[in-house]
Amino acid sequence: MNFKSFIKDKILLCFLLLFGITTIEIFLIPYPFGNYIKIYIPVAIIFIYIIGLSIEYFMKQRFYKDLEDTLNNLDDKYLISELIKVPSFIEGKILKDLLEQINKSMVENVNKYKYKQEDYKEYIELWIHEIKIPIASSKLIIENNKNQTTKSIDEELQKIENYIEQALYYARSNTVEKDYYVKKANLKDIVNESIKKNKNILIHERISINVHDLDLEVNTDNKWIIFILNQIIQNSIKYKKQDKNLEIEIYAKQGKENVILYIKDNGIGIKKGEITRVFEKGFTGTNGRLIGKKSTGIGLYLCKNLCNKLGIAIELNSVQEEGTEIRLVFPKSSYIDIK
Repeated sequence: MNFKSFIKDKILLCFLLLFGITTIEIFLIPYPFGNYIKIYIPVAIIFIYIIGLSIEYFMKQRFYKDLEDTLNNLDDKYLISELIKVPSFIEGKILKDLLEQINKSMVENVNKYKYKQEDYKEYIELWIHEIKIPIASSKLIIENNKNQTTKSIDEELQKIENYIEQALYYARSNTVEKDYYVKKANLKDIVNESIKKNKNILIHERISINVHDLDLEVNTDNKWIIFILNQIIQNSIKYKKQDKNLEIEIYAKQGKENVILYIKDNGIGIKKGEITRVFEKGFTGTNGRLIGKKSTGIGLYLCKNLCNKLGIAIELNSVQEEGTEIRLVFPKSSYIDIK
């Protein structure tokens, strides 16, 4: 608030003051007062008014300046009502009271939607667990009635399971810290478990897996990192070349401050201009729009989100028509070693 805008706001009061002084001078004309009295009265009134305006201006200017500075330095700006001091003028007190009421209403409204979101999340998780029962029953029926048709059905059921698992982890992605347990894990065991989960489609698509140099330990949560690996492997399978067998190479390297897990394939790769966007939510890119390639743009977004929660860096490099390399970087100092 500057002085010019403050005076502009008081312009009506200034005109009323001038009108009052003029009226007083007119009423004093018939009386035999000296010129000194007639000059002193309006000057005294104006002087007192100016002092009052100045005090009011400096009080308000200091309050609003502190308010603006606090707001600019505050990350969670909705907390402003709790940080500002109680002002000494009535308008400021009214403003503070209103901000507190607005903040209270906002918190209540946010909590209402938070509870709705938690209810929906619980429903999704319950639905996912329920839908797994008929899928497991279907797989059991297929196991007892093996033929080419049931084999194809089994492959489709596996895809359904993958999408269901993706939905479950997506629902839990905002509360990872409540659902993970970090401990020492062997990368070889993690990778083998991920390959085991995808063995049917790997065999069916005749995909070559080259696994080596994985006898290294990292601090992570097995369940979540296996899911991340599954998403990466399934992406490689989805975007393999039609005229060439897919080869996936998985290995690790020990660094001074980290362990890096590499997942490389010889698939169709990613356009150079799209590499920086592959971790964006809903981004499908050119590959996702290819004929027969149904893409949601959720897989790699989930991987990035979960890696951030687990303290793991995920990096991607790709050359179109040559293949893609994804690196998972496990820092040694991220977590306390758990024996």
